[in-house]
This record gives sequence, structure tokens and C-alpha cells, in this order.
Amino acid sequence: MTENVYNMTITAKICGISTPEALDAALAHGAAYVGFVFFPPSPRHVSADQAAALAARVQGRAKIVGLFVNPADAVMTQTLNKVPLDIIQLHGEESPSLATHIKADSGKAIWKAIPVRKAKDLLQAEQYIGIAELILYDAKPAPGMQLPGGNGLRFDWDVLRGHRHVLPWALSGGLDASNIAEAVRVTRATVLDVSSGVESAPGVKDVDKIAAFLQSASSL
Repeated sequence: MTENVYNMTITAKICGISTPEALDAALAHGAAYVGFVFFPPSPRHVSADQAAALAARVQGRAKIVGLFVNPADAVMTQTLNKVPLDIIQLHGEESPSLATHIKADSGKAIWKAIPVRKAKDLLQAEQYIGIAELILYDAKPAPGMQLPGGNGLRFDWDVLRGHRHVLPWALSGGLDASNIAEAVRVTRATVLDVSSGVESAPGVKDVDKIAAFLQSASSL
């Protein structure tokens, strides 16, 4: 975390962590958030037991985010019973009513991902006022893609220029160490979420890329 040349505090989340090495790299280089994916089709999926073992290493050095896609109550309950999540990230087609139910049932802060291709997509955030603590703008998957996020896609950041945000928000999709300065300059994002941009292969986190991304963020 640092005060950058744009007079904003930049924080970063490393999402899709599945190994102690990746987690330790994220923590060592100042990630504010570490994310575990609870979505079996994803190459980044971890079980509740795996996530619990990883979470034990965090020891308060970052907020722990659990990513779910249209979760069933039983899956959510089983996960929360084992993993000390600080935040639940909903990355599917969860309606405001379902998000409200999950928030009330879990007692956790809610982040809601909004898939973006055009400027009008940003308006979906309005439905989650009073429900989500943060909106995460991610690139809308291309037709036929199985995963709602983590595809390495970047949407047109210009749609965020001058947009009046109704909730705190984060930028995701296609970020890596080489483009985060541009991302902040164009969008004025203060929270950056990365997954595939710090990988050597789908689901395989690269500790050097994690370090480079976080160092780039801290040097703005």
C-alpha cells in the first residue's frame, strides 16, 4: 500500500491462491487481500480444507476473500465452518436478493463482481447499494467461456472515465505488472484484483510475477 502520484491509496488483491508459496509471496510483498476460489470448474479451485490450511498462514496480515459462483447454502455453510473468511466475493449471477440472503446468513462483508463490456454494464452496481461493500468490475466473458472471471480478459477501461460510482469498487480483468500504471491513470482505480496476470499457466501462480505486480503497485 502506498500513496501514489495520483494522491490515491492503492491496494491489491491476489486471487486464486492455492499454494503456500503463492500465499507467502503475496503476504511478503504487501497484498491487502488474498483470495481463495471455491468453484470446481476453475483451475484455481481449492477445497475448504485446503483453504483452511492456507488461511492459518495469513495471521492477520491480509484480509481473506472467498470467491463463490452462484453458491448453494450448503456449500457456503460448509466453507464458512472451516475457513475464517473476512469477505465473500460473489462472482456469478447472484441477484440482489440472493446477495442479501448470503450477507445476512453469513454475517460477512460482500463483494459483488459485475461483468463489463460496455458503459451501460456499470449501472448494474446500483442494484447492490446497501448490500455490497464493494463492486468488482471484471471483463465480461466471451460467449462459450466456462469461467466468469480469471480469463485474462481486459475490458475497455475508458468506460470508467468520469463514471460516478455509487459504491466503493475494484478493477479486475487483464491486469499484470506491465499495465497497472495505465489502469490507474485511466480508471482512477484504488483497488486492483489480479489472478491470471500473476500466473505461468492457468491456476499456477508465479511467485516472481506476484512480487512484480505488488512492487509495481507500490511504486505508483
